[in-house]
Amino acid sequence: MAQTSTHEPAPKPEPAQKPILLSVDDDPQVLRAVVRDLRRRYGSNYRIVRADSGAAALEALDELLERSAPVALVLADQRMPSMTGVELLGAVRERVPDAKRVLLTAYADTDAAIQAINTADVDYYLLKPWDPPDEKLYPVLDDLLDTWRADWRPGFSGLRVIGHRWSHDAHRIKDFLARNLVPYRWLDVERDDDACTLLGGHDPSAPLVMLPDGERLAAPSNTELAQSIGLQTEAARDFYDLVIVGGGPGGLAAAVYAASEGLTTVLVEREAPGGQAGTSSRIENYLGFPSGLTGADLARRAVTQARRFGVEILTPSEAESLEIVEPYRIVRLTGGEELRCHGVMISTGVSYRRLPAPGAEALAGRGIYYGAAMTEAQSCEGEEVVVVGAGNSAGQAAVYFARYADRVHMLVRGDDLGKSMSHYLVERIEKEPRIEVHLRTSIAAAEGEDHLESLRCVRSGTASGENGTSGESTELTLATRSCFVFIGAAPRTDWLDGIVDRDARGFIVSGPDLGDGTGRPADWPLERDPYLLETSVPGVFVAGDVRHRSVKRVASAVGEGSIGVRFVHQHLAAVGPRAG
Repeated sequence: MAQTSTHEPAPKPEPAQKPILLSVDDDPQVLRAVVRDLRRRYGSNYRIVRADSGAAALEALDELLERSAPVALVLADQRMPSMTGVELLGAVRERVPDAKRVLLTAYADTDAAIQAINTADVDYYLLKPWDPPDEKLYPVLDDLLDTWRADWRPGFSGLRVIGHRWSHDAHRIKDFLARNLVPYRWLDVERDDDACTLLGGHDPSAPLVMLPDGERLAAPSNTELAQSIGLQTEAARDFYDLVIVGGGPGGLAAAVYAASEGLTTVLVEREAPGGQAGTSSRIENYLGFPSGLTGADLARRAVTQARRFGVEILTPSEAESLEIVEPYRIVRLTGGEELRCHGVMISTGVSYRRLPAPGAEALAGRGIYYGAAMTEAQSCEGEEVVVVGAGNSAGQAAVYFARYADRVHMLVRGDDLGKSMSHYLVERIEKEPRIEVHLRTSIAAAEGEDHLESLRCVRSGTASGENGTSGESTELTLATRSCFVFIGAAPRTDWLDGIVDRDARGFIVSGPDLGDGTGRPADWPLERDPYLLETSVPGVFVAGDVRHRSVKRVASAVGEGSIGVRFVHQHLAAVGPRAG
């Protein structure tokens, strides 16, 4: 039966507004039931708003946005007259791209749910009935809201970073806080009126960090910042069963499995848990997450899980050397601290290669960024952005930037995007009107004074003479202030030189690949052969992208990290009693 569209009035501004949960359904009975369950669980921390149609929901959203009310989640029924749930959530995405979007469907509407994931970027779909909510509703919404809160930048007197957009240190600090899941508010001296007032006479080229207790830090190092905000930077024990070097997916998986099985475990991470995968704006082919998840989401979940089992996570901390003093392995950190253990897992992953173009190094952190898509995305709203690379990370970044930028230029050295990128991403890029792909194109020079202003590019010709003459090249100049680089894979393993066997590119050799492919190095000291993920040093294991001949996928790294713990157990059983 048709009803008059109504919605609850938007809440008035408060000193500390509660985030909004918006429920939409044209069936009054269902709407009351959803609102009841939402209020029972979330009423103390969120404002619950209802609407009985898509049009009423959009009207409510417009009022909320006008009053700067934070919208955390929209839950919409699929079968509504005039506007379906999929259509509504697509419109919500345009208005509030950071809000979580959930579709409520009947079993017969699962095709619509898949469509919602593919076209409206819906975060999850729930089937009716959702009773009991403790099992079928709350776990899903809890996880989505935890993810939303991790990225939320509330306008309160908490941690604030004040500075200039083109400051290298400002970018470093923002990236460090974001990747370590520390909420902060960024105030740009060029855009925010409050920024100059708060700075006082402070030089804006050196960013100022204001802590909630009023302490002011001028351009602090990552270590100084970590200590000030309460991150663990020093080990609590003298000895561990397992030291994990590198906090990417492989290292985090090893930490979870080792600690859950009773091993005293410490994880050393030089930047932030999650590694290179943690900077990904979207991972859509990871098993069990049909709507995909961000790298930060994956890192947050894994860190929470690891700490729940008692893993110590030291960040930022960097391994400087590895010494073997039987039966111990000693990992020395750059600050002078020593971590003694029986087993070591190396999962340091890889880093993006630097852009080999004149002017690029001088503009790093001032318009040229390596990864960091999510950290800088909102600053690029309405601008033209350049993404360099042809792998999945580059594709995910391009799709993500298309939500904010007017245009995204993808620069690809090869002649076919599909050679190095997953098919689903290629399809999404081809369908996104804001993304323009430039094949056979590389950067010749980066230009700008205090920040990036333009990129001079060269597009190579083809054998068929596409550009007029066979082999002829053409020049292209892109006016842009933001270039994000996702090229190559460079392992950081120099600190292991002379200790474990590495290949010509620095990747760590293990298991069957040791000893010129025989699986047994000439100086191997034990009667048994090396275990599958064991290096040329007994008790030192490797997992993830840093391993020679590894599959560069998140799932592969997670699998290796978890499997490696089995071999750690076998090694520990042979060397003696575990750490107490």
